[in-house]
Amino acid sequence: MYASTVAAVDTAFIYIMAFAFLLFALVIFLMLYFVFRYRRSRNPVAQETRDTPLLEIGWIAAALLLVISMFFAGLSGFTFLKRPPSGSMRVTVIARQWSWLFRYENGRTSDTLVVPQGKPVALALISQDVIHGFYVPDFRIKQDVVPGMTTRAWFQSDALGAHDVLCTQYCGLEHSRMLSSVVVVPPADFTKWYAGEEVEIEGVVSLTETPEGEALLRQKGCLDCHSLDGSKRIGPSLKGLYESTVEVFTSGKRRSIAANEEYCTRSILDPGADVVEGYKDMMPTGTGKYTDAELHEMVEFLKTLK
Repeated sequence: MYASTVAAVDTAFIYIMAFAFLLFALVIFLMLYFVFRYRRSRNPVAQETRDTPLLEIGWIAAALLLVISMFFAGLSGFTFLKRPPSGSMRVTVIARQWSWLFRYENGRTSDTLVVPQGKPVALALISQDVIHGFYVPDFRIKQDVVPGMTTRAWFQSDALGAHDVLCTQYCGLEHSRMLSSVVVVPPADFTKWYAGEEVEIEGVVSLTETPEGEALLRQKGCLDCHSLDGSKRIGPSLKGLYESTVEVFTSGKRRSIAANEEYCTRSILDPGADVVEGYKDMMPTGTGKYTDAELHEMVEFLKTLK
């Protein structure tokens, strides 16, 4: 049984903090001692002490050994965190503005990281846009997610329940909303969930019970900027969009346009073609990212949002 990532980080932290408190106490003690011992009433004439090489060498050596011991305490924990156990379950973590997507080896995707209790989980982290930071405080893991490269981390939890996932790198206007959870479940429940069977897991949205178009919007990250309830976010709400009249800017010219099927499809594939009034041209192009079937399902779902 491997030690937990929590123990690896906490051991180094406690070791360093213990010496920090001891040094603090030593400094305070010596300060008070010298104030009392060499007060003016006992030493009316100040004296200067020079040339104490043994004291100087001893103090430098002690400080050097202390720093080196702290370095190796941190290094052992760092090395441990970078070497997942053999047989770990592998999950790809996809960071994008502004949500997390978790892809499993069997192709299943989820916006919540569901893992089995007591099983080590090896994460491969990639970013689709800017630098993000994957942070699970309960497991003491924090790893930058950098565009153009794959970073790695791992953890193992024996504690059932949900654990917060946050982004620690400022990644844009909706950075504070880039939240998710690691949900640790019994192995039997995870096996069913992983196979696509229906199993109720608190805090996990079942995409199999969600309309296919909505599930695609969640998986593709569309709902990071667009709401389904009419509230305004970085992008306009999708509620009531279909068959409405939208004020847009096309090539810098303001015009009114009907939000029909053609408009919705074009807005997904080429969002910069017609920029909705009051919003910035921030949405990335969807060209080449969706199949015809996926586009059809998403547009059909938009038709239901009255």
